Amino acid sequence: MNCNALNAELSGMKPRDIIKSIFKNNDNVALSFSGAEDVVLIDMACKLGFKPNIFTLDTGRLHPETYQYIQTVMDHYKIKIDILMPNSAATQQLTLEKGLFSFYQDGHKECCSIRKVAPLRSHLTNFSAWITGQRRDQSKETRDSLDVAEIDNAFKGSAEQLLKFNPLAHWSSEEVWTYIRSLEIPFNPLHNEGYESIGCLPCTRPTLPHQDPREGRWWWEEANSKECGLHSSLDNISSQQP
Repeated sequence: MNCNALNAELSGMKPRDIIKSIFKNNDNVALSFSGAEDVVLIDMACKLGFKPNIFTLDTGRLHPETYQYIQTVMDHYKIKIDILMPNSAATQQLTLEKGLFSFYQDGHKECCSIRKVAPLRSHLTNFSAWITGQRRDQSKETRDSLDVAEIDNAFKGSAEQLLKFNPLAHWSSEEVWTYIRSLEIPFNPLHNEGYESIGCLPCTRPTLPHQDPREGRWWWEEANSKECGLHSSLDNISSQQP
C-alpha cells in the first residue's frame, strides 16, 4: 500500500478528525494504551461514538500507580481494556538464567522482547491496523521523522499489510496536557512526580526540566537505543515511499 496519499490527507487534519477517518475507513483497528497521549485518543474515540478495541501491555513490572490508572480509565469511560501478559515459560526461563535485573548488564532488548514485543506481535495478528499515541517531539533520536500513517513491517496483522496510525504525531507535549487538563481527563499520577515517559518500574525514572522525555527510560544506555521494539521507524514505510 502506498501511504503517500494517505499521509497527505491525514496530516492536514486535526487528531479528532484523523481518529474519525481511521475508524470510518478501517473495520479492524486496535488502539494501544499506556500513557497520557493514549488516553487523549481514547477520549476522542469514545466521544465520537466509536467503541475501539483497546489493549495495554502488562509486563509484570509496572508501577502500582500504573495498574490503578488502567482501572481508572476503564471505570471513567466505561470500557474494557485487553490486558496482554508475557508468556510465563519465556519469562521464567529468562529470570532463572539471568535473574530479575539482567537488563542493567545486557541491555533492555531481551527483556522487552519477551514482556512487550512478543505479546504485541501475537495480539496484532487479529487486526489490520493499530493506533498509537507516539509524537515526534518525544524523542529527537528515534521519533523525529514519525508520520501519521505508516505500513508497519515490524508486525504482521490480519491483512496483507498492517497499517499503523499516529494521530498525535505533530502535537506537542503542551497540546497533550492542555487537552487533558482542560477536559479533566484522568492521567497517571506519576506525571506529577516528574515522570514524562512511564514504562516498567525498574527501567523508568523522572526526568529533569527540558530533558528529552525518553531520557527517563533505560537511562543507563545510549540515547539512540531508547525504544523497546514496539516502535521501529526503520521497519516502517511512510510517506517517503514512492
